[in-house]
Amino acid sequence: QVQLVASGGGLVQPGGSLRLSCAASGIIFSAAAMGWYRQAPGKQREWVASISGGYSTNYAESVKGRFTISRDNAKNTVYLQMNSLKPEDTAVYFCNANLPGFTYWGQGTQVTVSS
Repeated sequence: QVQLVASGGGLVQPGGSLRLSCAASGIIFSAAAMGWYRQAPGKQREWVASISGGYSTNYAESVKGRFTISRDNAKNTVYLQMNSLKPEDTAVYFCNANLPGFTYWGQGTQVTVSS
């Protein structure tokens, strides 16, 4: 059974930082491309960042330079370090895992950026 458990969300002031974690089980984690997505109220889910099994990273333009995705294969965990947060970063953040022919999603974690 595949599980992706995201954590680390919360309420933070503009300019602040948060680190999200997503712990995976039931998959060969080192072979999976991992991604973070987010969905704001009334909007479609959008891609935020991804990291391949070979540690190549890509970012949406809206977060480039502020967010950093990383992975620890020994812990089967992917992280999203979010700095210089803005109110428009407010959303539910989801992680996903991609393997040939399969995509798995975790539950979301709420991030609220507000003063």
